[in-house]
Amino acid sequence: MMPHSNPSIKKQVYDRISYLGTASKADLLNVFPLTSSSMTRLLDEMTTQQLIVVSGLGSSTGGRKPILFQTNPQYRYIFGLEISRIYSSLGLYDMHLNPLSMTRWEMDRSMSPELLATHVTNSAKEFLSEHGLSSKDVLGMGIGAVGPLDQSKGMILEPEYFPSASWSHVPICGMLEERLHIPVKLDNGANTALIGEHWALRNQNYQHILYVHAGVTIRSAMMSGGQIVRGAVDTEGAVGQMIIQTNGPRLHGKGNYGALEAFVSVPSLEERVRTQLKIGRSSVLAEIPAERVNFATLTEALVLGDTLVKEQFAETAAYLGIGLANLINALHPECVILGGPLVGAHQLVFETSVEVAKKNTYHYPEYSPVFTQGRLKEEALATGAAVMLLHEWEGD
Repeated sequence: MMPHSNPSIKKQVYDRISYLGTASKADLLNVFPLTSSSMTRLLDEMTTQQLIVVSGLGSSTGGRKPILFQTNPQYRYIFGLEISRIYSSLGLYDMHLNPLSMTRWEMDRSMSPELLATHVTNSAKEFLSEHGLSSKDVLGMGIGAVGPLDQSKGMILEPEYFPSASWSHVPICGMLEERLHIPVKLDNGANTALIGEHWALRNQNYQHILYVHAGVTIRSAMMSGGQIVRGAVDTEGAVGQMIIQTNGPRLHGKGNYGALEAFVSVPSLEERVRTQLKIGRSSVLAEIPAERVNFATLTEALVLGDTLVKEQFAETAAYLGIGLANLINALHPECVILGGPLVGAHQLVFETSVEVAKKNTYHYPEYSPVFTQGRLKEEALATGAAVMLLHEWEGD
């Protein structure tokens, strides 16, 4: 779970019930240093406030069946917003993180910060109206966005490869707070995706998780001891600068020579296929101008089994596997979650990258992390943004 700065004992108890799903007083007394009478008073107070509700009775161990509590899903509601390079999405969730309404926008050249903020505002108000809610029923909005960020100022700084050139030093939290009159919190998208998947996989009790998102660039996040690992600066995209081929190419003339993102990214894949088409390689894409070959046409050709496109996706996946092996050998996660458009394009990408990663993992098979595409997949980032907001909420 996300760390909370000096949470009250009530918030800690609430978070524990939320994490477990249902909990008895005895379950909570095993965790918190409260007397039985103090815990009873606290649970009564939270029930009166409708923060929690009685969900039934547990199994008896010889005496009276224990009362089970769960958090009240309708106590308040939360927005989760993803801001990425290919698309952005907004979801409205209850306190159990069930999605109630969702929408998505393509991030084309016309999608400026002001236009996206307008779309988000209009959709948020429509969602509330549909469910008979007002802004007073909302805890706030969590945002997971492409970095680099200044979280303290709620600002997106200078992200690369956005279709619109206007995404520079954008005070996105302030823009949405002014329009919606609710609190807004910002974190980088890799972190919120990992937070979301950790929440979805909470029954597995993973404490050390690596998340890698392969798309326009490579984004990553790491969790240790159940908490997000943060550096001195926002380093969401730094893994893409991992050098895997000395004096190799750079992506669009930027970053390190031979960096991972020059081999594993949507732009690098598009460019390699265009080059092959220009030299006369056979493909279903040969009928269209090379400059019109993009990720959408590549995924369509991959589904059709095009030999050239399949070859290039496999090569991309193999390089991703090398990058994963380097990260695994350094960080030793117990679970590795792979996400993003490249991984989601075809099972070939996931399977090939995992195979290569395993072959290059030190001490394999004695040390063998679990590989998964997660449970939330495309919804991980927006859902995780809502989870982040819920965890940082101080409680009433």
